[in-house]
Amino acid sequence: MSGLLVTEWIESSGGAERVLDVMGHAFPDADIRCLWSDQPSAFPTRQLDESWLARTPLRRHKAMALPLMPSLWRHVSADWPYDWMLVSSYVFAHHVRLVGQNIPKYVYAHTPARYIWNPELDRRGDNPAVRAVAPIFRGIDRRRAQEATAIAANSEFVRERIQRAWHRDATVIHPPVAVDRILSRADWRTGVTDDDERRIIDRLPDSYVLGASRFIPYKRLDLVIESAARVGLPAVIAGSGPDEARLRAVAEQAGVPVLFVIAPSDALMYALMQRASVFVFPPVEDFGIVPVEAQAAGVPVVTGPVGGQIETYVDGVSGVMAESTDAVALADAISTALFLPRFNARTATARFHEDIFTSKIRRFVGVERDVRHLRPAQPLPSPSSKRFRPAA
Repeated sequence: MSGLLVTEWIESSGGAERVLDVMGHAFPDADIRCLWSDQPSAFPTRQLDESWLARTPLRRHKAMALPLMPSLWRHVSADWPYDWMLVSSYVFAHHVRLVGQNIPKYVYAHTPARYIWNPELDRRGDNPAVRAVAPIFRGIDRRRAQEATAIAANSEFVRERIQRAWHRDATVIHPPVAVDRILSRADWRTGVTDDDERRIIDRLPDSYVLGASRFIPYKRLDLVIESAARVGLPAVIAGSGPDEARLRAVAEQAGVPVLFVIAPSDALMYALMQRASVFVFPPVEDFGIVPVEAQAAGVPVVTGPVGGQIETYVDGVSGVMAESTDAVALADAISTALFLPRFNARTATARFHEDIFTSKIRRFVGVERDVRHLRPAQPLPSPSSKRFRPAA
């Protein structure tokens, strides 16, 4: 059977990109279609087609390109007669229709487009012009979601959002996380080869609260700093992005040491996790891959009470759920997490292994070929690859 993988756009790193990578391993003969790709060498052995947007400046301005996407996805040409398509969607990719082909369409939904359905979670939805047209786009989005043969959601939280937005049910398939890779090295400091990053490790406090993500407002890394200050612990903030100046201003007023680690490599990121006392993750996320990575590194997590991230840990075992996402509640949860018994990282993260996702996504699409006979997966990114780079 010949299949097609469809996704929005392919960035240099990110959760959706990890999902697409593993989908590619699960379906090694499938072609790939996207709006544009910032990883031109990611799939060297297969056909990867981009839309005409890839040849325009709009590829660097997603917000400007978004109004064109619902129409663009309806006129996708394909020279090959496919038997099925699997769509990784978090904006409008699930609208896709192949010209002249009527084939089963399986949708893996990271979320219904937040900027029209949940504008409180996406700053693009706060624009008055967007709010004015959002009801029209919601109607189109709901109608086109009915075309899917079946829908999978990346969390129970997103499944409930799909029910409200699209009036469809979904099968929950958690995203794949590279937990085997993290568990493969007892001390990731030995994997850090860059001299500057080694000096960062040497500067780490003996005990600290860790926050890590892109530096953008909704990730609420300011709350990591403020809650760390309330428990009297230093904070380490890892990532990069446009919110850096504001975060540094918050750090200056914190009253505790705050170390910023800009765009760490994977190896350094895992080392930061292994050395941390607690990993704090305040945002409302659709799933939350980074808290799973933190648990694989052996550190307990603290999150707020709402979002898909609360499905990634067992409260009171490998993490603590704060009563709210204000700094006081997060600090109380940190204080509890500091005294949790040591948990088994392998057991805590076993359900998020890539092979489990592969098996479930193949059953979802109905491709039953034994995964043991698939061609070998492409190598994982090098430990020198940078984490949490700002999106274009």
